[in-house]
Amino acid sequence: MASLNVLILVCLGYVVLLFGVAFAADRLAAAGRSTWLRSPLIYTLSLSIYCTAWTFYGAVGYAARSGLEFVTIYLGPTLVMIGWWWGLRKLVRIGRSQRVTSIADLISSRYGKSNTLAICVTILAVIGVTPYIALQLQSITLSFSIFAEADPGSHYYEGASVFWVAAGLAVFAILFGTRNLDANERHHGVVTAVALEAVVKLVALLAVGIFVVWGVAGGVGPTLDRIDASEIGQWQVDRGRWATITFLSAAAFVCLPRMFQVMVVENDDERHLRTAAWAFPLYLLLMSLFVVPIAVVGLDLLPKGANPDLFVLTVPLSQGQDGLAMLSFLGGFSSATSMVIVAAMALSTMVSNHIVIPIWLSSKGRGAVVSGDVRSVVLYARRVSIAVIMALGYFYYRLSGGGAALASIGLIAFAGIAQILPALVGGLFWRGATRIGALAGLTVGFVLWVYTLLLPGIGGEVMPQSVLDHGPFGWGWLRPQALFDIAGLDPMVHAVMWSLSLNMAAFCIASVLSFPRPLERLQGAQFVNVFEHSAGPRGWSGSAAQSEDLMIMSQRILGAREAQEFFRAQTVEQGGRGGLPEPTPVFLERLERELGGSVGAAAAHAMIGQIVGGSSVSVEDLLAVADESAQLLEYSSRLEAKSSELSQTALKLREANTKLTQISLQKDAFLSQVSHELRTPMTSIRAFSEILRDTEGLGLEEQVRYSTIIHDEALRLTRLLDDLLDLSVLESGQVNLNRARGDLGDVLERSVSTALAGWSNPLIVKRHFSNERIVLYSDLDRLGQVFINLIANAQKYCDAPDPELTITVHDVWGQVMVDFVDNGSGIPSDAQSMIFEKFARVSAEKAGGAGLGLAICKEIMQRLGGDVSYLSGKEGAAFRVRLPKEERAAM
Repeated sequence: MASLNVLILVCLGYVVLLFGVAFAADRLAAAGRSTWLRSPLIYTLSLSIYCTAWTFYGAVGYAARSGLEFVTIYLGPTLVMIGWWWGLRKLVRIGRSQRVTSIADLISSRYGKSNTLAICVTILAVIGVTPYIALQLQSITLSFSIFAEADPGSHYYEGASVFWVAAGLAVFAILFGTRNLDANERHHGVVTAVALEAVVKLVALLAVGIFVVWGVAGGVGPTLDRIDASEIGQWQVDRGRWATITFLSAAAFVCLPRMFQVMVVENDDERHLRTAAWAFPLYLLLMSLFVVPIAVVGLDLLPKGANPDLFVLTVPLSQGQDGLAMLSFLGGFSSATSMVIVAAMALSTMVSNHIVIPIWLSSKGRGAVVSGDVRSVVLYARRVSIAVIMALGYFYYRLSGGGAALASIGLIAFAGIAQILPALVGGLFWRGATRIGALAGLTVGFVLWVYTLLLPGIGGEVMPQSVLDHGPFGWGWLRPQALFDIAGLDPMVHAVMWSLSLNMAAFCIASVLSFPRPLERLQGAQFVNVFEHSAGPRGWSGSAAQSEDLMIMSQRILGAREAQEFFRAQTVEQGGRGGLPEPTPVFLERLERELGGSVGAAAAHAMIGQIVGGSSVSVEDLLAVADESAQLLEYSSRLEAKSSELSQTALKLREANTKLTQISLQKDAFLSQVSHELRTPMTSIRAFSEILRDTEGLGLEEQVRYSTIIHDEALRLTRLLDDLLDLSVLESGQVNLNRARGDLGDVLERSVSTALAGWSNPLIVKRHFSNERIVLYSDLDRLGQVFINLIANAQKYCDAPDPELTITVHDVWGQVMVDFVDNGSGIPSDAQSMIFEKFARVSAEKAGGAGLGLAICKEIMQRLGGDVSYLSGKEGAAFRVRLPKEERAAM
């Protein structure tokens, strides 16, 4: 019996072998001698990472527990490869034309290059694959425990072994998946190592099966008899579970990050799918060929209670076949390590590209970023991501207790990853699918999967049994395994039905209700009609044909002699002895620089991409994209102009509305004031008239006093009515102007005398008489009315201790400007825009009239062809009266 230490040494030696194979394959690819690495056989074998430790160990346990239901795990991928080959071809074509690096990148690119959507897919993928990582840890740990039980001298502790297995797989994945960066995220070395592991696990499982059938059971006939006598041989089909698990395995085959990595990203030629369409189902058939015989013989030979997940190991050990058991262990180890390497590589790429790098770049701001910085950050992020992913798998294993069957853990992961399917398939075939719809569907599906399947699968430490039995807060209709009181369904069928149906419903409804952005529409056309926008595989075979076309193109641009010398030098540098060089990345970069000297860098890049890149963009396509881009830009410019115009209009409307509000308030105040002004003199006149009429024996002095009051109030009433009538006439334009010649100084002198008459404390008026000798031809009375009003306002409202008014006359470019500036505090800025409106009064406390004076001044000056305005730059209240040229007469 091999000791546990020997087993560990064998594992380490096997890892070294895989690393050597990967390293050699990368060296061959870098040197351009990678023709056999890009063969359909390697591509088909790389798809075998679908067969993880679940299918190597768990399929036998699945058969022992559930009979032939294990077939559904193989049936789903088989139906996809045979019946949906055209869909996979479209997926691969999109991957090549869009240069996608992961399934998150593809979905993000489809929906307008939304990084938010990419982050959602990344998070869902990481959480969905976590149970799968735990499954690999559990399978390797159980395998070690079998050998530890048979080795009395070993000191084996399951808890410690799980931790060290997780740490070892993390280091293993980092060494394989993050040794270097590739622009297209292709890893020839890893794919070659995975292909080797595919052969190892197939040979190991076939060897155990052959031993069980012919070495233990005694041949095909006795084996069939055992199967017929066993419960496994009874054909019992739960249609709901069969359909659900078949669908889940098909969805996982397309959506699992590791499957997308090898099937789409690592694909060098979509014609490889033709071979894989029949070769991979054949591989699955061989992997499942001996599952039932091993399960039946294990149930017969091993004691009751033995773990059926480990029959692949325990049956050979029970028969003393240590070497076969060691080979079987290597097969299971290969299944786990290949899955972990590619899954961790794919997930770390998604995490670094869509979460870490955007955060890092935003933190750098607009500072300079060199390629070395980005490279180191990407590598470090991917290595840390792998460690975190493995840690999540480890903690899930510990939380779940590690006691669940391998198949049940795998199905939980399948159901989680299947939530990506509606957004993926909808994006491939429905141009109306939108980013909002994809986000809505993913969110709804993810939440329901976590609630109905993931948390119940972890156990009571996260979701109490009371929630499972009675629902949260006692709401029975929200029981995780009986939503909306629909009970009696298998938990897996129940979770998949609700999560995916509501996922698709949210996706479709949100897509219909939302409108795609221009980039979404453009990308939607590129995805849905990808075969119209990209070229198919070339008619030549291998890279030599590409080199030949590159040579022809180069001769047309560089000339025959220069092109031949360049190609010959590159062939010698690659170690070739003749012919054409391999189109390696280094060679293509040099050729692009050489051609760029003649036709420019952009044209050279497009020409080489036309031949090597697998994409074809015709002149019509370019013109169509350019036209659409121009239309989008024009439409955007129009929208911006319209938006600016609407903003200005809205601003003007707000200002007008504010002004109207103020005018309305002033009008209400005016009506109240006019009513008051009319009522006050009328009341006085009535009261004192009644006194004169009804009081006998009134003295002459009292009669004179009362009559004077009545007279003054009548004059006040007359002035108010005159102002109203005057303003009405001016506004109606029916005023008659009596124009005459006169001296401006005389008009100002009469105005000052009239405005200050009757005041006991008149303000001091300062004038510059020399500037006032100007002859005007205007309505001098109306002009004097304006001057009187301005001087009277200064007398009434100037709040200086010693009020002064300075009247200055300016002659500016043939126009007469008359400024009235007092030494008071002036008019508040918020009231300056309204002082010329009707009924406007600066302060109710200082108001001595109805607020019509300045409005009348404004109307008079407009009729005279001039203007009156407020000067806001002065210390006190300042008004300027402007007389037009025609108002000034020659002396």
